[in-house]
Amino acid sequence: MHPEQPLVAALETLWQIPPPGPNNLWSSPEFLALKTLLVQRHRNGKSTFGVEAAIGNALKSLGLPCSTAHIQDNPLPDFHEVAESLSREFERTTTRRRYLCPLDLADDIPELQFGNARVGYFSAAELEALFEAPRLARCFPGDQLNAGRLSEFHWLVVEEEVVLGNASHSRGFSFLDFRIDKDLGEIAPYSGRFPAEVEQALFFLLLAPWDEWAQMKEVDWRGFRLPWIYTLDDDLFAFPSPPPPPESLSWEPHFIQVGHNEWDESERPLRLQSFAGEDDILQALNHAKWTNFQAAKVSDLFSTPVEHFMVRAFLADGIDEVMAHLILIEAAFGAESDHKHKLRPKTDRHNESATRRVAARLSAATGQPVVAKQYLELYDLRCTYIHGRADDRVISTEQRVLARRLARDAANALVVLALQGQKREEILAQLLDQGVGSLPVDPNRLPKRPGPTAQGKGNASSGKGKRRQPT
Repeated sequence: MHPEQPLVAALETLWQIPPPGPNNLWSSPEFLALKTLLVQRHRNGKSTFGVEAAIGNALKSLGLPCSTAHIQDNPLPDFHEVAESLSREFERTTTRRRYLCPLDLADDIPELQFGNARVGYFSAAELEALFEAPRLARCFPGDQLNAGRLSEFHWLVVEEEVVLGNASHSRGFSFLDFRIDKDLGEIAPYSGRFPAEVEQALFFLLLAPWDEWAQMKEVDWRGFRLPWIYTLDDDLFAFPSPPPPPESLSWEPHFIQVGHNEWDESERPLRLQSFAGEDDILQALNHAKWTNFQAAKVSDLFSTPVEHFMVRAFLADGIDEVMAHLILIEAAFGAESDHKHKLRPKTDRHNESATRRVAARLSAATGQPVVAKQYLELYDLRCTYIHGRADDRVISTEQRVLARRLARDAANALVVLALQGQKREEILAQLLDQGVGSLPVDPNRLPKRPGPTAQGKGNASSGKGKRRQPT
C-alpha cells in the first residue's frame, strides 16, 4: 500500500460530505479520522491547541466542498496532491511571504527588478496568480478579487522567506507567540510602519529624483503613493486576509465621445504627472545602483536611522514630512561629538555648532557649497516651529521640495561614501574639514563693534568748548 493511501482515503471520505456540511465540522467522524492520521504521522500522536483550526484552514483553501458551498461546479482534486500538501504544511519550517503594494497615483513607470522586489503593470491574470485568487474565492464568499480594475495600477511586489515557529500547526494564531513578560508600552525606535523588506525596497525607489520629475510640485513631489499593503503567505494553515477593494485607490472620471452628443463615461486611475521618461527612471534605478546600495547597507554609515526617516518623510504630510527630511540629514552627517566637545579628537580644531557641522559635512558630501546655507535656513525654519516662534509663517512649496532634495542628496551621497570602506568617524572628520569653508558667516559670532573708551569720552567732553583755530 502506498504510504499516502490511508490519508488519501480519509480525504476522499471527507470530500463526500455534501454542502453545507455538519454544524461542527471539526467534531465530525470524517474530520477526526483525518486529524488522527495527520497527528500520528507528524506529531507523534500529540494533538495540541489550534491543530483543528489549522487543518480546517488548509481544507478550505484546498476547496473542501462542505466548507466552500458557495463555489459552483467545484471539481474533484487530485487527492494525492491534497495529501502531499497537508503533509508538507506540517513539516515546513519556512513560508514564502508576498507583499503586494499598489503604487497609487503613479505615472508611467517601466518594469523594474531589483533584489526580491519588482515594479510594473500586471495583467488581470497575473494579479489573480499573485493574489492566489482561487484560494481567496474559497475563503471569502462575499468578497471577490477585482483583478481587472486593480490591473490598471502599477504594483510593487516584494517577497521574502520567513522562518516559522516550532509549533507550525498553530502558526495561524499569532497571539501564541506573544511574550507575557513583554512591556506593552515599549517603543522599538527603528520599527517601521511597513515590513522591513518593503521599506528597504521603498527606500531604494526614493533615491530617484521624483521631486525633480514632478510636473506639479505644489500638488505632490512624490511619483506615487503607497496607501496599503496586502500580505499573503503560501502557508495554508494561516487564514488569508480579504481581497482589497479597488475603490481604496485613486480614480478620476473619464469621458470618451462615441457619437454626436454621445459620451461613454468611465473611470481611470488618477496620476501624478511626471517629466520622467523610461530611460530616466531606468538610469536612476538600475541594477548597478541596487548593487551599490546593497553593498553600502552593511557600512556603519547606515547604522543611523537614515532609511527609517526617508520612508517616514514619504509617508508623512505637512510639517512632519519636512521634519523627517531634516532628521534624516542629521542622522546621516551628525555625530555625538558634535554636542559633546570632550568626545572630539584633538585633530578637530573646528569651533562650530552641531548644526553648522552637519551643514558643512552635507555640502562636502554632495559637492554643493550652497547646500550648507540652504540647510541652515531650513533648520532655522524648523526651530521657529519647535520653539513656538512660527506666528503666521508657512512652509512654501520651494522649501518643502528643497528639504526633500537635500535629504535625497544626503542619502545618495551616503551610498557613494559607504563604498570607500572607511569608518564613519573618519569620513565625518574628512567631510567637516572639506566643508567648513562653505559655511556662511555665523551672525552669532560676528565681532562686536568697539564702544568709545573712557579716554575718548574725556577728550570729547574736554574739547566741547574749544574754539576752532584758523588755518
